[in-house]
Amino acid sequence: MDVSVEGKVALVTGGSRGIGLATALEFARSGAAGVAITSRKAENIEAAKAELVSAGVEPSRVLALAARADDEDAADGAVADTIEFFGACDILVNNAGTNPAPGNLVDVDLGALDKTWAVNLRAPLLWVRAAYRQWMGDKGGSIVNVASIAGLKPSPIMGAYNISKAGLIHMTRQLALELAPSVRVNAVAPAVVKTRLAGALLVDEDATAAMHPLGRVGEPEDVARLIVYLGSDASDWMTGTTIPIDGGVTGAGSSGIS
Repeated sequence: MDVSVEGKVALVTGGSRGIGLATALEFARSGAAGVAITSRKAENIEAAKAELVSAGVEPSRVLALAARADDEDAADGAVADTIEFFGACDILVNNAGTNPAPGNLVDVDLGALDKTWAVNLRAPLLWVRAAYRQWMGDKGGSIVNVASIAGLKPSPIMGAYNISKAGLIHMTRQLALELAPSVRVNAVAPAVVKTRLAGALLVDEDATAAMHPLGRVGEPEDVARLIVYLGSDASDWMTGTTIPIDGGVTGAGSSGIS
């Protein structure tokens, strides 16, 4: 299968590390004319751009933008900057996420819960609205939301995060219905991937890996390849779909991971 995004422009939130950075690199390697990456801190996103350039991506094909994921003005500005710099915004990847609110829902700090839902659920909608109003509404496009298998079933002490990802999965379906046929909206649902967000689950990586039927935790590149496929025309008869990418956890079963 030829998965190419030749000539297209992608915008990836949370692009300074992990899945976001791997996705930006995969877009560039798959022919994207430009990739815009965002992060909350300017120094982090500039370091990410330098990493992409060191991996062989031409500096002119990377736009690094400091933008809070949950700030509406920042989202509007980043989309506008992407269009001004590259002349388009064809693909949006809502990857930025957080999980500062572990614990049972009846006890969880409400401020932390609000932050979790603001970044993981409200923020993707802000970026979709910005991309749709400024480009995709007239030109079409593809949106990929990074959800989680945590949004597919409950698990202990992860309630606030799980609910935010379940909401994102349903938002994916709702937006797919509302924005069709010109804009496609899909989601990916990873299990444990080697990222900073999953740090607590990687303290005993061998034990966590054993919970996955394929015997390992995910690498950011595993998820990045699927995201690029969903952003490309190779998936142009898919919308409203959430695809688990989880080492077999949801399909073949597991010994405890959700």
